[in-house]
Amino acid sequence: QVQLVESGGGLVQAGGSLRLSCAASGRTLSSYTMGWFRQAPGKEREFVAAINWTGWTHYSDSVKGRFTASRDNAKNTVYLRIDGLKPEDAAVYYCAKATDAGWPPPSGADEYDYWGQGTQVTISS
Repeated sequence: QVQLVESGGGLVQAGGSLRLSCAASGRTLSSYTMGWFRQAPGKEREFVAAINWTGWTHYSDSVKGRFTASRDNAKNTVYLRIDGLKPEDAAVYYCAKATDAGWPPPSGADEYDYWGQGTQVTISS
């Protein structure tokens, strides 16, 4: 069993930056691929980034160049830094553990088996 807890969301001005954290307990994450998703009101959950156990990263085209995934295996935590925030980045952001450690990482939500509760990112213009 894995428990994931996201933090770091909040109200940020457009153009600003945030670093989201996802802390795990119950199992070490060091050998797993971890994904980040977001869901805006009325929209489907959307894959944005993933990072595997070696630190390889993969991003959706919509966020490439502004989002940076990283991990600290010693802290059993993964991070998502968002730069140049845009109004369309407003959403609840979730971290999740992939069922498969293959690469490239899966982008479908059904290919992730443990999820955090999410952290809200709100953008002010």
